[in-house]
Amino acid sequence: MINVNETKYTAPAAAYIHIPFCQHICHYCDFNKFFLQGQPVDEYLESLDKEIGLTLGRYPAGEMKSIFVGGGTPTALNSAQLEKLCGSINANLPKAPGLEYTFEGNPGDLSYEKLAILKDAGVNRLSLGVQSFNDELLEKIGRSHRARDVYKTVEDAKRAGFENISIDLIYALPGQSLGDFRETLTEALSLGLPHFSGYSLIIEPKTVFYNLMRKGKLPLPGEDVEAAMYELLMDEMASHGYQQYEISNFSKKGYESLHNLTYWRNEEYYGFGAGAHSYVGKVRRSNIGPLNRYMASLKDGQLPVLEENEVTKEEAMEEEMFLGLRMAEGVRKSHFKKKFNVSLESVFASQIDTLSKNGLIDASGESIFLTRKGKLLGNEVFQSFLMK
Repeated sequence: MINVNETKYTAPAAAYIHIPFCQHICHYCDFNKFFLQGQPVDEYLESLDKEIGLTLGRYPAGEMKSIFVGGGTPTALNSAQLEKLCGSINANLPKAPGLEYTFEGNPGDLSYEKLAILKDAGVNRLSLGVQSFNDELLEKIGRSHRARDVYKTVEDAKRAGFENISIDLIYALPGQSLGDFRETLTEALSLGLPHFSGYSLIIEPKTVFYNLMRKGKLPLPGEDVEAAMYELLMDEMASHGYQQYEISNFSKKGYESLHNLTYWRNEEYYGFGAGAHSYVGKVRRSNIGPLNRYMASLKDGQLPVLEENEVTKEEAMEEEMFLGLRMAEGVRKSHFKKKFNVSLESVFASQIDTLSKNGLIDASGESIFLTRKGKLLGNEVFQSFLMK
């Protein structure tokens, strides 16, 4: 493994924990995940506990400001397994005051009993994979829940004491119209939740949708309709008092996702679990994905690292731009200068000039940020900051 330069080591204040089990596999998902039935879940949780301990022994933690448990579907675990997982997290990771502690879950998977277990363990934020309120579309994309399950899960979560609840939506789904997405937004906003995420569908290799697309059997909306859906998303969220603090994320004031801000601000974080990614000591690592190989590595007392890459200054500056520009606050010129000891304008002069002239960014003040047009063409903007 690449040795961290201890003189430059700063303990991460965020941790991502991956639970790769699902009750159902969605047609669009390419994350490292496995159908739950018959899997060695308890053995995996023991391996995960061991990985956290080994990692912190080598790269000590400060107090966590953010812990995010994702997947897969963490709430697909049974109640005893959830208690075991939360116990491991709480025993290993020191918590800062004001910690944001998030669990991902699916409507329908989250019983009141499970919600109470999470609340008792200190979890204070839920991120629910809703995707749509159209039952026909939910079936088409391979989701097991229906709209009625969303209302019940949100009601149960509030009853269990959760206030900070976020839901994910996906647009540009096969056969989805602009009117249908408008109806989904209306239903979502009626819940009065403090945070929403909205993502356009991306067709990834090795998914059901990818295979259907190759066969010409996936009727996707055109680019113009997709753009119209995104503009509708931005406008509806703004009209209901939600700030668009990142390209795909909207919140009431004070409810921004601290964990995702860690990524977009290009800060370091631990990543635990099969297939998880981390950024610690200026080194980006990815873990072994297959369960048996992941667990075998830890059984031998080895960290389950698949790949690692020491981030060069040039790479770090690129990342600062294409991650930071996702945020409404953009990239602050003074912060860039302090972090890299060189001015942002001197490194990216040509990109800034071209993108400004094309109306995609605003670089006139202390921060560089995307314009509305730039948000619609975000990938084009981000790619321009890759210097190789």
